[in-house]
Amino acid sequence: MFVWLFKIIKVKEHKTDKNLLSKGIKTMLFSLACMFLGPSLIHIAFSNKEKPLYIPILIISLVVCGLALYFAFKGINTILDSIFKKR
Repeated sequence: MFVWLFKIIKVKEHKTDKNLLSKGIKTMLFSLACMFLGPSLIHIAFSNKEKPLYIPILIISLVVCGLALYFAFKGINTILDSIFKKR
């Protein structure tokens, strides 16, 4: 009886796109690197307020933190597309 049901429904299997998945994982690894680098640079900038490079290091660290968020969302979106998107 179950074989008859499966023939009627025609269950389709969705396979993961391996190339797109590896691209998403690479993006997430870059995001992870930025997640450690950004707060470290913020700490360095705030611990040296009297130095002349305080403002440039602070700006660079905020940009790196923003890049970490951007690449995290982009990586998650790419991974989910590789798993669930139909070809």
